[in-house]
Amino acid sequence: MKNRVITISREFGSGGRTIGKKTAEKLGIPCYDNELIGQIAAQSGFNENYIKDAGEYAPGGRLSSALWNRAFGPTNEDYLWKIQYKIITDLAEKEPCVIVGRCADYILRDTADCLKVFIHADMKFRAERIVKVYGERESSPEQRLRDKDKRRAAYHRFYTDMKWGHAQNYDITLNSGTLGIDRCVDIIASLY
Repeated sequence: MKNRVITISREFGSGGRTIGKKTAEKLGIPCYDNELIGQIAAQSGFNENYIKDAGEYAPGGRLSSALWNRAFGPTNEDYLWKIQYKIITDLAEKEPCVIVGRCADYILRDTADCLKVFIHADMKFRAERIVKVYGERESSPEQRLRDKDKRRAAYHRFYTDMKWGHAQNYDITLNSGTLGIDRCVDIIASLY
């Protein structure tokens, strides 16, 4: 029997990580987010900061560059993708859990009883949140949000050939700016 797993994909600043952690606490199951980075680092030998960047950005930054690099064999990002894929699959086989980001929705599409969630919010909510929660002090938090989301989308598209944030790829999409963090947690927990 397949374990029930919740995957949370999210726009930067929407509170997806917080929603994932709170949902896991409410359900009494583990949540994997930054813990994945540590596991990938341990298995790959790469620095955690490098893995954070490589795990959200398409190889080479541009598709043509990535394909050029692949002409000479697998890239570091490809190597990390394989490790990430195995770790996420192993976690889902081991126990019910919540997994935030890292294309877990795609990785577990055929191997787990997966509730695929996408968290989003409007730009104003997210900009205010990254200033408040992360202490973001850039002159344009909105530009940082756009850049981060663009890179996440490119990474997701590169490795999954799916459109990140496209409603048809998820079981439910929730607007955390409208619903609030705690209501999103309640909805996901009730669907679980």
